[in-house]
Formats: sequence, C-alpha cells, structure tokens
Amino acid sequence: MKLAVMQPYLFPYIGYFQLIHASDLFLIYDDVAYITRGYINRNSMLSRNGKVRFTVPVPGASQNKLICDLEFSENIVKVLKTVEHSYAKAPYFEVVFPLIRQILEHDDRSIASICMKSYEAIFSYLGLEKQFERTSKLDYDRSAVAKDRLIALCHKFEADCYINSPGGRELYSRPEFSDSGIELRFIQSLPVEYRQQTAGFVPNLSIIDILMNCSPEKVIQLLDQYELD
Repeated sequence: MKLAVMQPYLFPYIGYFQLIHASDLFLIYDDVAYITRGYINRNSMLSRNGKVRFTVPVPGASQNKLICDLEFSENIVKVLKTVEHSYAKAPYFEVVFPLIRQILEHDDRSIASICMKSYEAIFSYLGLEKQFERTSKLDYDRSAVAKDRLIALCHKFEADCYINSPGGRELYSRPEFSDSGIELRFIQSLPVEYRQQTAGFVPNLSIIDILMNCSPEKVIQLLDQYELD
C-alpha cells in the first residue's frame, strides 16, 4: 500500500492533489505546528486582471500552536465574492461554485476538517474514491523525530511505500526507510497546462482555477501528469 502524509492546505495547487491521487491512503498531518505566512489558509486564483490572492482568516494563528487546535474563521464572504467575481464566466462555474461554497460553509471549522472535506468533495466530484485520515486522531509516537514518525505511520497501516513531495529529498534518505521495510519514493509533477480565461498561461494556481476551467475528465488527465522515482 502506498501512503502519503502532508499538512492540510486549503484549495492547494494541483501538485498537492497529485500526491493524494498517487497514494492509496492520504494522512492529513494536523498534529504539527501551524505555519504562518504559508499556504495552509491561502492561495492564488486568476481573475481577468491577473493573479489574485484569497485568504481565510485563522483566529489566534501562531507557530506555537498545532494545526489541529486552530479553526478557520466563519467570515468567508470576501473569499466567496473573490471566487465569484473571478470565475462567474468560467465554463464550469455553475457546478463548481456551489461545491466551493459548501466546503467553506462546513459546520466543523477546524482547519483539518474543512481541508479534508474539500479533498473528499473534489475527488467525489471527479468520480474518484480516496481514503483520508487525520494524524491527530491516530495513536502513534509523536515524540519521535520526523523520519521515525513517518515510518511508524507506515507500519501502522502496513504501507510498504511512502510517497513524499520533492522537497523531502533533502530531509529523508531511501536507506533509512528501506531498513524499516518501506520503499521511499518522490513525486514530481510534470508540466500542467490548460485553457484559462486570460492570455498567457499562469501555472501553480489553486485547484479552484482548474476546476472552474476544465471538465472532470480533463482534471483527471492533469492529475495523472506526474512521475514517481
């Protein structure tokens, strides 16, 4: 079984969804420190005037707090308006906008809950089944160093392959994992391009941009554009 682990991000870029797509089980790593000024609660979309940033506030956010102890604000009016103004004329706005609204209005405001709901809802929209768990709900040794925590999580679910993002190459080595009976692989996104509403392609935007501009079939094609090594 292939396992992947990543902190929760709200409507991240397609590379994040490719990591989910490549795994059999995706663990939402929410019992680690919150990263301020990161992409947990924000990303970029594309309006007719160019890139625009959207942010959902996280009251009391601090790097001294765990992600699982923080919640998204209920104030999502500005974000929804930004999405609507940016994509009102996009080909899939009528089906995707209600999905975005439903996710952002989720009753459980915890960061991990809303992010997990978004992943589940998006893959369901695409007709794909994926498995998710939150690490804060699991029993494992949280006092161990990062590498050993990941290995412990692999053993917990009897995963024989751990898939990491490219940035993990500087953190983890294959022998460290293979000594524990786990194959360490790294995902690498291939160039992704699709028709947007403006001239000139802008890469690495929120998944919202792809969903608004592409059919589910096209989104699945883009999800498959990665390599594992």
